[in-house]
Amino acid sequence: MKITDIKIRRTFADRSIKAIVSITIDNCLAVHDIRIIQGNDRLFAAMPSRKDNDVYRDIVHPITAAARQKLEDIILTAYTTHIDIMENGGEINGY
Repeated sequence: MKITDIKIRRTFADRSIKAIVSITIDNCLAVHDIRIIQGNDRLFAAMPSRKDNDVYRDIVHPITAAARQKLEDIILTAYTTHIDIMENGGEINGY
């Protein structure tokens, strides 16, 4: 699995949801609405989900812990880079 594109679609300064992200995997599959959330101890990536009988269920999710960690590391690195560039007055043209 290779993440071939990451787009930080929207960022939020004063909310626990810090960003909405889309990724492309192997130039073949797009996953939208991944949320970057500020937890109690750290940022984490939450997969797209829907509400089903008052329970939120992931629509897309990694199967293994290693795949989840790899995906989260790549997404959070892109988010951190995006924020650093924006705070320094730069423009984002894509990753």
